[in-house]
Amino acid sequence: MAKVKVLIVDDSAVVRNLLSTILSSDRHIEVVGTAPDPFIARDKVVRLKPDVLTLDVEMPRMDGITFLGKLMAHFPLPVVIVSSLTQKGAEMTMKAFEAGAVDVIAKPEMDISKGIEVISANIVAKVKAAASAKVKQRKAPAASRKIARPVHRALAKSTNKVIAIGASTGGTQAIREVLEMFPADSPGTVIVQHMPEKFTKAFADRLNSSCAMEVREAREGDGVIPGTVLLAPGSHHMVLKRSGARYYVSLNENAPVHHQRPAIDVLFDSVATYAGPNSIGAVLTGMGSDGAAGLLRMKEAGARTMAQDEATSVVYGMPKEAAKLGGAEKILPLQDIAKVILKCARSK
Repeated sequence: MAKVKVLIVDDSAVVRNLLSTILSSDRHIEVVGTAPDPFIARDKVVRLKPDVLTLDVEMPRMDGITFLGKLMAHFPLPVVIVSSLTQKGAEMTMKAFEAGAVDVIAKPEMDISKGIEVISANIVAKVKAAASAKVKQRKAPAASRKIARPVHRALAKSTNKVIAIGASTGGTQAIREVLEMFPADSPGTVIVQHMPEKFTKAFADRLNSSCAMEVREAREGDGVIPGTVLLAPGSHHMVLKRSGARYYVSLNENAPVHHQRPAIDVLFDSVATYAGPNSIGAVLTGMGSDGAAGLLRMKEAGARTMAQDEATSVVYGMPKEAAKLGGAEKILPLQDIAKVILKCARSK
């Protein structure tokens, strides 16, 4: 098995050295170089031909987003963003996803040398997953836009339906593509996207600016109602509950599942329990197996279920496992998933 060649781009020598140490400790990864800014990185990309690039978004001389745009236009390769847990860092990370980045690593707020060691296993896993990601050449980041109110016919009769979606690596753009197809009165939707704490609010805000439905980071007790999308906050599991005819969500900080919090399986298990045949589940692109078992439980409870196909997945991990377990009724290209979900929502 050939080693994954990684180039680290960060203006902090401390971060460059720590990432080099952590990644080099894995026998399947080779750090082929580091760069303190995009200008040096550009030359090293051409010369060293890395498989994966880790990129800080806040750097002098040229910011990471501008560099990423140029990189994806001329030398497209999987990029994992390394970003600070600040509002500016989160907003820039969302722009990086739109420019073609596949995943994000959050710089810890604690002492950075200790903090990065704590999340070292996660860093290694994300870089390995990125190595298998499918990236495409692109001219420029897609512009965020507010979608005109519904293109599809009204779904008012499906108020008791719940849509549950899970995604990981490559999921930010996949979720956006699905939600932008939903009309404003679509059934209440709950989503888990594997993403660090504080980044989920920026992601929800970004989606809210381009979707007909209202999209927001979930809060304890929020109702799952038509026209609203609730995104699980980073560091919290989100579960569906029911009181009479009302669906709502509850948040907790229980132990991670599949090394994830929020975990898709936790959400899907609760949807199977409380919504059963009134629910629709979809597993989108991502590494690992989170969501596969939960989707099967949803199917066994009478839900309609589907998974993204290999051709359109950035990383065909979670959808592949969902298909192998038999949890997905349908395996679909990304561009068809919203259409099929809406069709299921209209059915009795």
